[in-house]
Amino acid sequence: MNSTLTANLQTSPATRPIRVALVEDDATQRESLLTLLREAGDFEIGGVFSTAAQAQKALPQSPPDVALVDICFRRENQNGIELVRELKASLPATHFMMLTVLEDAESLFAAFRAGATGYLVKKDAQKRLAEAVKEIHAGGSPMSSQIAKYDVEAFKRTPPSIREDHDLSPRQSEVLIDLAEGLLYKEIAAHLGISLSAVKTHIRRIYEKLHAHNRTEAVRNTGRG
Repeated sequence: MNSTLTANLQTSPATRPIRVALVEDDATQRESLLTLLREAGDFEIGGVFSTAAQAQKALPQSPPDVALVDICFRRENQNGIELVRELKASLPATHFMMLTVLEDAESLFAAFRAGATGYLVKKDAQKRLAEAVKEIHAGGSPMSSQIAKYDVEAFKRTPPSIREDHDLSPRQSEVLIDLAEGLLYKEIAAHLGISLSAVKTHIRRIYEKLHAHNRTEAVRNTGRG
């Protein structure tokens, strides 16, 4: 094998580490998350930022594959959701995953509307961070199980007449039911006889449709719709 072909294989996107940036203002949390990423051995650290301003300036110059962004910056007026909203236009290929202590569906919807595709509660990071980064990089929408449950339960409480506006396909409805039952992605795949990647695609589409509905509902509730 010639040297040029060898070099191309060694630097191909399929084999290189996932480039991950971290935006976290708490020093203790920041070091803990960095330790988890480094110990996993599958990631390249593509930037560590303690403020939204630092990240906003640096990330467009050196785009990561995945950006982990804290929702709450205690010493800044801007929050992580606003940062993602501003960065997503200039970083369309970057996957944004929110890291938070907030276990509420409202923050989840706001994050996804801003352009995030993952949402991990910090207490789950010890066990799930590496897995979640790989999942979001592969096109999935990882989120902590309790957050997914809140979201599904909110959908189940929606009147049938409004549910129809989501335009879920029959398969998406089946996936949603399995989510509501607490099944893992791989369990949904086995139950429905489809691939894991298909499950991830269906879940992404489900959340896109749910978020569009909640944005409309939010406008309506303000009296502006």
